[in-house]
Amino acid sequence: MGVSGSGKSAVGTELSQQLGWPFLDADDFHPLANKEKMHRGEPLTDEDRLPWLEILNAELRQRLNAAQSVILACSALKESYRKILRQDLLNVMFVYLKVDRAELERRLAERKGHFFPKSLLDSQLATLEDPHDAVVVDENRQIPEVVADIIQRLGLGPAQ
Repeated sequence: MGVSGSGKSAVGTELSQQLGWPFLDADDFHPLANKEKMHRGEPLTDEDRLPWLEILNAELRQRLNAAQSVILACSALKESYRKILRQDLLNVMFVYLKVDRAELERRLAERKGHFFPKSLLDSQLATLEDPHDAVVVDENRQIPEVVADIIQRLGLGPAQ
């Protein structure tokens, strides 16, 4: 979890490869209306996010009930969003990719072809509620180092 530009997709993809677990990007589950709204530079409201979060919870529930571990990259900015994501689920762990503002701005400026504009960073940072029950990882490092740290801290075994 983390704001846009924190490395969720890159870290999640590498973590997926290391662990052999499927990787889901929550951005792929946004309805077109949400993507268009963000593309216009309009922040999403809680009402915009609710159906999206419920879809993600259903996807997690289906996979976890089938005893399939999965990695989901999702902003999960508020505690209330995280509560919806883990509703009726056991063994859901959050990893918060914490990145300083200057690095976030640099990454977003370098992004090409993503629907999320740099102008929405302020709204995401204002919405972000630091999690009290997540593994907090400094993501101002190289991806392999971040992934190894996550694997070690969650007790998932040594990174390969």
